[in-house]
Amino acid sequence: MATSLNLTSLYYIISGMICECFLTVRTYECDSNGHVNNANYLNYLEYARYELLKSVGFDYPSMVKAGYGVYVARVEIDYKKSAWAEDELLIRSWPIKKGAVSGVIAQCILRGEEIIAEAKVTWAFVDSKGVPTRIPPQWDMPGLRPEKPQP
Repeated sequence: MATSLNLTSLYYIISGMICECFLTVRTYECDSNGHVNNANYLNYLEYARYELLKSVGFDYPSMVKAGYGVYVARVEIDYKKSAWAEDELLIRSWPIKKGAVSGVIAQCILRGEEIIAEAKVTWAFVDSKGVPTRIPPQWDMPGLRPEKPQP
């Protein structure tokens, strides 16, 4: 996956315009093989995306009260290495695409310098019936729009 190789993604990493979250793998997240069960990576990514939203000033609770939501429409994930109980993980998240009703967030899970997994998550803004809808101005945060690298 080109998540960490495209120009916009590299710009975010170099300029520091990414959200970073840390977590420690808990034993109950590991399967019978001793490593983190693949389904748990989705929880890690969800946690980090919520932190990204908060970091750019997105008021999730008021959005829900107003009858809107942000749904995950697609997840692409490449597993590179295993994570184990007690591993300290870093999750980096940054927007790579944004339209009027949806966008894409790139994410990378690391243990030290090792890439554990890379993901691209497509999200959609929806109304109270779950129908994709244009993002109202109060939730259309500049931090959710990818910055274009300067030549």
